[in-house]
Amino acid sequence: DHVATLKQTMTQHNSKPRLYVRHDLTESGVVTLSSDQSHYLGRVMRLVAGDEINLFNGRHGEWSAKIETMAKKSCTLLLTGQIRAQSKGTDLWLAFAPLKKSRTDFLVEKATELGVARLLPVFTLHTDTGRVNTERLAKVCTEAAEQTERLGIPDISEPQRLADLLATWPENRLLLVADETGGGQPIAQVLGSLDTSAAPLLALLIGPEGGFSSGEIETLRKLPFSLFIGLGPRILRAETAALAAMACIQSIIGDWNSPPRPVTRKDQ
Repeated sequence: DHVATLKQTMTQHNSKPRLYVRHDLTESGVVTLSSDQSHYLGRVMRLVAGDEINLFNGRHGEWSAKIETMAKKSCTLLLTGQIRAQSKGTDLWLAFAPLKKSRTDFLVEKATELGVARLLPVFTLHTDTGRVNTERLAKVCTEAAEQTERLGIPDISEPQRLADLLATWPENRLLLVADETGGGQPIAQVLGSLDTSAAPLLALLIGPEGGFSSGEIETLRKLPFSLFIGLGPRILRAETAALAAMACIQSIIGDWNSPPRPVTRKDQ
């Protein structure tokens, strides 16, 4: 579960717990945590006054904070210094047809780990489910960001129909459409042809398990901002296709070209 995973990550990296907060983070500022976060630090992590954790909010970088007071449902922290300045990752959007049960959670968690900036659930003709719990997905994003040392969490749009998404699409953002019919160019070829002198505005569109309808394919092909991509010779499950495409984007033109953050391990 989340707690066990976070404890393992802390042990491996010899790092302090990280929490996402909405507060402004400033020198000598005081942050009051929610009751859930206070319970997590006090009852689950067994922290007490004087212990330190790290905080981030997606705007002001990452800060070290010392626990000033700890109660059952409340905790206050004093910010003691900035650890990392805010940086801007790849401005990559992921539009996806929601999947059944926990597979949507899995996709959102991994998309957060891979650095996606915005998540857009979209209903297509063959989408298997008609409900999306954006509040739960926001929690999944937050936990994934806390564990993976992101400095922010993805924005999550309210679910909408594909036609509505396309009608309001910003035409300066290229929409890469994963085409399971074999009509797309290989993704590496597409990405290699892009002008990367300025960071390109990109989005990835992944359809449902049943694929896009013929009418949706026709509509997408007519759009000036859409480009169909292929993901190899095998038919991939929707979540696999999304993760594979995002990994290719980050590897070829994204932030995987940046050096990794140094990690101090306990055995060093």
